[in-house]
Amino acid sequence: MTEQHGPETAPGYAARRRRGGIVAFVVGLAATLAFFAFFPGMPHVIDWGAVLVSLAVGTLARAGCRAWMAKEAERKRSSHL
Repeated sequence: MTEQHGPETAPGYAARRRRGGIVAFVVGLAATLAFFAFFPGMPHVIDWGAVLVSLAVGTLARAGCRAWMAKEAERKRSSHL
């Protein structure tokens, strides 16, 4: 069998991908909660709708970060060939 070599098979790639996804999720969640908590003219309470929207934004940020990391890994792999 042939082994694939590239950035996505490096030992630390999975850890970096997981860490990046966690950081993106937390940043998206915190930014959305901060928006709902401090935006002028909105009630300054966090209700369940704001929490659910924040979770959705965090999930989208995580998916975007993971897609970006996969795209960069593919670009690096293709440039090494």
